[in-house]
Amino acid sequence: MAESYPATGRTYRERPRRRRGRRLLVALAVVVLVLGALLAVADRVAAGVAGRVIADRVDQELTRRDVQSTAPEVTVGGFPFLTQVVNGRYDSIRIVLHDVRGPAGNGGVTVSVPEATVDARGVDAPLDALRSGRADIVAETVQGTCIVAYDSVVKLIDHPGVQLAEEGGNLVVTAPVEVPIINQRLTVRGNARLTPEGDDVLITFSDLTADDLPDNPAVRSFVEAFAEQLTVRLPLPVLPFPVEVTEIRPLPEGLRISGTARDVALNDVR
Repeated sequence: MAESYPATGRTYRERPRRRRGRRLLVALAVVVLVLGALLAVADRVAAGVAGRVIADRVDQELTRRDVQSTAPEVTVGGFPFLTQVVNGRYDSIRIVLHDVRGPAGNGGVTVSVPEATVDARGVDAPLDALRSGRADIVAETVQGTCIVAYDSVVKLIDHPGVQLAEEGGNLVVTAPVEVPIINQRLTVRGNARLTPEGDDVLITFSDLTADDLPDNPAVRSFVEAFAEQLTVRLPLPVLPFPVEVTEIRPLPEGLRISGTARDVALNDVR
């Protein structure tokens, strides 16, 4: 038994060192986690500052274009943000506007837009370009989406009593019309056809019907002519870059219009 004492003594002397080693590893792990958390917070703070700078620029541009809206909401995506700054390439920049009201098209038409969103992805913005303001800041893709309130469309149609609403994914019109042939006032309903044409959306109506519509060719021709009178061109809200309309979808709150553009120079807008 005496021979085992030295070994036992060595065992007891090693245990405190192992405990100290474990404590050191735990302490290092905590330090690493704290540093990582601080860097993440600093990264997000930097992204937040960048977002506020972009929001201020957007607000100035909206004011220059006589456009009213709530304060722009800007989100700079991607992590880590600081690495994106160094590399000069940003994953995404998202801008959201609410309660937008401003001119559209070339005819001085005012359009109300409850919500507008612009998503720029793959933005190349080298530090030198940001400092000098001379080099191009280019986004691979820009997708814009806005919702045009039905009230704006009704004002363009300019006919008393016209109502627009979304039903089953379609844009439905309801309108009163005086039919002198039968000396009767009818309320007609029908679906709209939405067609993008350049900087406008052509809205046409066809197959208008009424519950008490007489089966009379003359009356039918009159209603068809009335449908043509409801045709209207909705000018798209003015954007600083050309957008190809990809989708027009009726929603309960208005017409959702989506468009895309590629290789957009964000610092060389029209």
